[in-house]
Amino acid sequence: MKDRTYPFYFVIVALLLYGVFFVLPSIMGFYYAFTDWNSYTTEINWVGFDNFTTIFTSTKSYVSYIRNTVVFTVSTIFLKTVLALGMAILLTDGVRRFRNFYRAIMYLPAVLPVLVISLIFKSILNPATGLLNTALRGVGLDFLAQKWLVDLNWALPSVIGVDTWRGVGYIMVILIAGLQAIPREYYEAAAIDGANKWQTFVRITLPLLMPVLTVTTVLNLLYGLKVFDIVYVLTNGGPGRATETVYTAVFQDFSKGRDGIATALSTVLFLVMIVLGYLVIRLMHREEVE
Repeated sequence: MKDRTYPFYFVIVALLLYGVFFVLPSIMGFYYAFTDWNSYTTEINWVGFDNFTTIFTSTKSYVSYIRNTVVFTVSTIFLKTVLALGMAILLTDGVRRFRNFYRAIMYLPAVLPVLVISLIFKSILNPATGLLNTALRGVGLDFLAQKWLVDLNWALPSVIGVDTWRGVGYIMVILIAGLQAIPREYYEAAAIDGANKWQTFVRITLPLLMPVLTVTTVLNLLYGLKVFDIVYVLTNGGPGRATETVYTAVFQDFSKGRDGIATALSTVLFLVMIVLGYLVIRLMHREEVE
């Protein structure tokens, strides 16, 4: 049998590009996070941990941006996972007719540009002329009409709802693939033993689906922590700073020439992503083993 191992030099170009466009900028970013780099002077001075001290003590409320990001991430992970799992089970074992059509419809938002989705929902959620409030008032549910994107209490939940609608179909498709990979013999044996639907789900489906759930959770985690585009288009961080996230704050600092602060904030988020990603994988892998 011939050795099918490819020579190492096949990956040299890919490694070079990765190093130049990812590793090197990351290293430079770590360095600039400890400097007073800005757009108003070409002189760059080492300031140590001053940028990080500013992030956690400044009156600009960087901590609230981090809190909003965490709330957004945790909420979307929970909502997308629960809804996607329910739809995946329904469209695998429940609905038989036209289920591929339903799957395609559910997945469609995932392939639409975020900009298009955000602009459409910005119109739908307009408190005065939006389709949602107009429909609610039309059926006599005026008390449910809210100032969705301009109210301090409703802005962040509205953004979370829009992002959940956009991403739940993508997670559903991954979970459907995981469900279809579970041998049907397990369910047949459980049925013979008299197990009900809930027992089958808890004892068979959920444990065997844990590797897939780990993947979807990590994907949602990484996406949620670095969310920017959908927040920027829907609310631009408003009203006030109610929906400001870490990356919208980074964007604003870069646009104002505060490059050192922006890089430090990006570094904090990068470290948080590494730590949380590692902890999630370890925790869910432990559940999988048990």
